[in-house]
Amino acid sequence: MTVRLIFLGTGGGRYATIYQTRSTGGLILETDGKRIHIDPGPGALTNMSRISMDPARTDAILISHCHPDHYSDAEVLIEGMCKGGVSKRGELVGSVSVMNGFEGLGPRLTGYHFNMVEKHSCVRPGDTIDICGLRTEITSSRHSDRTAVGFKFHTSDGIISYVCDTNISDAVVKEQIGSKVLILPVTRPTKARIKCHLCTDDTIKFADTVHPELMIFTHMGVRMVQEGPEKEAAYAESETGVRTIAADDLMEITISDKVSVSRVGMPFR
Repeated sequence: MTVRLIFLGTGGGRYATIYQTRSTGGLILETDGKRIHIDPGPGALTNMSRISMDPARTDAILISHCHPDHYSDAEVLIEGMCKGGVSKRGELVGSVSVMNGFEGLGPRLTGYHFNMVEKHSCVRPGDTIDICGLRTEITSSRHSDRTAVGFKFHTSDGIISYVCDTNISDAVVKEQIGSKVLILPVTRPTKARIKCHLCTDDTIKFADTVHPELMIFTHMGVRMVQEGPEKEAAYAESETGVRTIAADDLMEITISDKVSVSRVGMPFR
């Protein structure tokens, strides 16, 4: 069964979100007839509308941590998934900060919205849960939200890992071993690392340790966009030999025996 990734938004970080340098609508993973929306930040619903994607067909909503570029459209998307609250359905998965609150962050979802969904889960690094029939490992992060998590999906076409915002860390890197596709939040370009986020240099360590078939850059900040994400991805690929793509808004990637890349509705590359 082919896995389909749709990047509703590939921006991230405070200023890229404020100015919408790129959309910050998050990522959709589709497999086995299920649609999982990861980190629906600002722009998620707008871009779903642009490509005629019905929010009511959402099956699960995952929120990695309690920063607005990862959750701001979540409550309305929950209402869409639950058909305005008429149908109790779908899954909601979030970090401790998102679901319960932690160190002044959150909670960011109301009890009203918890009661709409069929199932809701508060997850921590080291957990393994079933999300829409997919075995999903909850991975760790070294971020300013200390409860932030990533998601490692065991699909029929291989493991797809979504890494949360993080400092570079041996532990975080090693948790991704076995991944066929590695989705990395590369907020900053080469030689421009900032606290709690990855830069292009860090992706080389991921590639050399994990050996994925494909690395995908997303969650790009203003400076990364200005420097040229395609150039940064090409540098990482030249250093590691791992195919590397800088995602763009509304890019679609399908994964089966081979990987193909397009914009939604038209060929891209």
